[in-house]
Amino acid sequence: MNLVSLGGTILAFVVIIVGTILKGSSIDALWNPAAFVIVFVGTAAALLVQTSSETLKRAMVMLPWVYRPPVDEARELVGRIVSWSEVSRRQGLLGLEGGIERETDPFVRKGLQLLVDGTEPDAMRSVLEVEVLTREHSDLDAAKVFENAGAYSPTMGIIGAVMGLMAVMQNLADPSKLGHGIAAAFVATIYGIGLANLLMLPIASRLKSISRGRSQMREMLVEGLVSIAQGDNPRHIESKLQGYLP
Repeated sequence: MNLVSLGGTILAFVVIIVGTILKGSSIDALWNPAAFVIVFVGTAAALLVQTSSETLKRAMVMLPWVYRPPVDEARELVGRIVSWSEVSRRQGLLGLEGGIERETDPFVRKGLQLLVDGTEPDAMRSVLEVEVLTREHSDLDAAKVFENAGAYSPTMGIIGAVMGLMAVMQNLADPSKLGHGIAAAFVATIYGIGLANLLMLPIASRLKSISRGRSQMREMLVEGLVSIAQGDNPRHIESKLQGYLP
């Protein structure tokens, strides 16, 4: 659990609530069903028009990473790569065949299989780097779903505010409804700007950072497997891969 991200999300809601109270308003003033529908459903509708179903599914899969990011296995992976290089020097590349099925990551299994099959280092690098780029592109597109939501929601908030003011203008003959109507109109603006700057844009940035980290780990794996294929010394491989670690 990423307590920093969780604490930031909770703090965002606390800031809005406490700020409303300190300004002399009530918490009830923050709730407006019409504004909620316009901003949240309107933003979702815009995303549905723009985004493919595959990208939306990937975005939903990645969303929990904000609070439960994938385990950072970079240091452990360096150790495994070094052990693979030691096995290959003692038993040859075929000595790694028994460990392929024990790997849970399809990308790792694919790389080891290419290594065991005796694929040329340049060809191996070419095949694996295509997959690295494809996966990174897919993850970044999914992260941009939330970035786009952060771009649309403020506009939807303005639309909600304008629609609220239009309703107020229709009730100018009844002064008792003016104050409440104007306040309700601006709730949509709060929803739109708050959704963008307190949730969607930070989520997008967080997911992009995680995606870049995972791509870097895959690049480290590619470099390690290519080095094994080239017959490099295990200590040299370890020293090279240490450069990928923070």
